[in-house]
Amino acid sequence: MSVQSHPAQRGGLGELSLDPRTIAPLVRKELRDALRNRWLLLYTLAFGALAVGLATLSQIGTGLSGFAGFGKMTASLVNLVLLVVPLMALTVGASGLSAERERGMLAYLLSQPVTRLEVFVAKFIGLGLALTGSISIGFGLSVALLAAHSGRGDLWVFVRLVGLSAMLAMAMLAVGMLLSVVLRRSSTAIGAAVFVWLGFVFVGDLGLMGATVIFRLPVQQLFGLSLVNPTQAFKLAAVGGFDSTLDLLGPAGLYGVQEFGPWLMPMLLGAMAAWIVVPLMIAGLSFARKPL
Repeated sequence: MSVQSHPAQRGGLGELSLDPRTIAPLVRKELRDALRNRWLLLYTLAFGALAVGLATLSQIGTGLSGFAGFGKMTASLVNLVLLVVPLMALTVGASGLSAERERGMLAYLLSQPVTRLEVFVAKFIGLGLALTGSISIGFGLSVALLAAHSGRGDLWVFVRLVGLSAMLAMAMLAVGMLLSVVLRRSSTAIGAAVFVWLGFVFVGDLGLMGATVIFRLPVQQLFGLSLVNPTQAFKLAAVGGFDSTLDLLGPAGLYGVQEFGPWLMPMLLGAMAAWIVVPLMIAGLSFARKPL
């Protein structure tokens, strides 16, 4: 193949081209690599075990025999998802490109007739599919046990939570891949991912409560701050699946229901989608133009 026909050698706009026929085998490669990722397998097993444990514990004090219903289980799983899924997606995304760069695999891959953008998009799709499968397996373990003991009336609530969890994972994966592009060393990128996780999950939640008490924020600003945090947007959307008033989330949730009504869910989904698209676009363009 001549240098002129080699997309990885052209630079400029050539690095921004996408060919689905090229992306498909790259995605299969990423899936195969994900199956050999021991951290991802460990996350899957840990998430599944915790999900089953919460499903069992959710019946304590309810007077019910067997496992609790799907609705009660999804209520218990919201906080588990908030803790585990962002950490899993951020660390997997942060090590996605930086680890291959350190091993020299990224340079070898880019020496093939592929563009940088094709490699980046395939990496995101492959890791996204792997994370979605991991989340589905974790939830599926609990469903397999619950199905024999609970009715299926609340199954749609459970399915909704799985979809929202996958969407949260994609948002955090996009942020993690942005870190992987900006920070060259894998250890640095993973460390930064842990700090970002702490910021989203702990500082975001506790910070909102502290800021409300200290600065006496009006409910409009409190709701706005909740909306721009993907984990809080997930929490609002997930709780809305089994509590139509969102009173479990306090004044911000109640304000959202009363002020926006049926438009609240599209707003929350839009906020989560923005956390997928914006970091992904910045990371993709930076990776296409930034030297290894």
